[in-house]
Amino acid sequence: MAKITLSNLRHSYYPNPQGPDDYALKEIDLDWEDGGAYALLGPSGCGKSTLLNIISGLLIPSEGRILFDDRDVTKLEPTQRNIAQVFQFPVIYDTMSVFDNLAFPLRNRGAAEADVTRRVHEIAEMLELTDMLKTRAAGLSPDNKQKISMGRGLVRDDVNVVMFDEPLTVIDPHLKWKLRSKLKELHQKVRATMIYVTHDQTEALTFADQVVVMQDGEIVQIGTPVDLFERPAHTFVGHFIGSPGMNLLPCEINGQSASFQGQPITLEGAITKGEGRCEIGIRPEFVALSDKGLAAKVLKVSDVGRHSVVEAMVGETSIKAIVEGETPGQGADVHLAFDPARTRLYRDGWIATEAKQ
Repeated sequence: MAKITLSNLRHSYYPNPQGPDDYALKEIDLDWEDGGAYALLGPSGCGKSTLLNIISGLLIPSEGRILFDDRDVTKLEPTQRNIAQVFQFPVIYDTMSVFDNLAFPLRNRGAAEADVTRRVHEIAEMLELTDMLKTRAAGLSPDNKQKISMGRGLVRDDVNVVMFDEPLTVIDPHLKWKLRSKLKELHQKVRATMIYVTHDQTEALTFADQVVVMQDGEIVQIGTPVDLFERPAHTFVGHFIGSPGMNLLPCEINGQSASFQGQPITLEGAITKGEGRCEIGIRPEFVALSDKGLAAKVLKVSDVGRHSVVEAMVGETSIKAIVEGETPGQGADVHLAFDPARTRLYRDGWIATEAKQ
């Protein structure tokens, strides 16, 4: 396996890019440590697949370098990078048995048959495919076909990185959680460097130790799932991660004080210096119904099972709160209280309060 370094990386599909808007990737600097589980998370068009294709060697970046264990591989062919990739649709040979599908990458590299058999059985046991080894792949369900595709990526123990490009897109929703859990279990067993590309926050947060959140060709935050939820560095992260996403409230700033519709709001810490459009960010999980706080009127209540989402209006601004237990009815007058330790200020999208130590 390998440590992967992306240094001063930029890429444009135009031959002569004139400005930042011409770049699909804008100034990426990133280190992925050997043996880690990582996710690239973001909406369609944010640059995830471009970045994955650059790492795999399918694209040569316009600028910058890719290093595997400090070895420059920027201009090497995919076959010279020693990588494995699992795609959105299963890549298998339908006419072959499950065994032969799993064995193919090893046999193609001239591995001894005894080693092939040993390794195939190891991977098949991890993926719960042992009972299917003699079965032709053509008759299997989509989730089992994708298991085979994953196994083909994992069967070699000499790869630098295993990359997954939206691997659960075609899998039935009720089977996705099983494959997500299986993939996490596989990483813990084989300790390969794995990069998982997805637009699905659940897939990213359940698989990865570190999540790279991208927007418009830029990295807006890198962190653990807890980091991204607890303290989003950008309003995009607050909106994109969480269900429902972070409440964002337009506010006024006077020195070290913030107010919303004339009401003072206590923030997590000191406001950093700067100019720009300011918003208060607070996740619905940290908004409580109270006998004091912002006066609001309940617009609607959504029962989502474990809790309810109460949407209330303060003037023309909607604020959502996650409530367990009894909830007020539509049209009820309530008060909303914010947890000060989880109430952030954002300036032009970026966090602008200092965290208390």
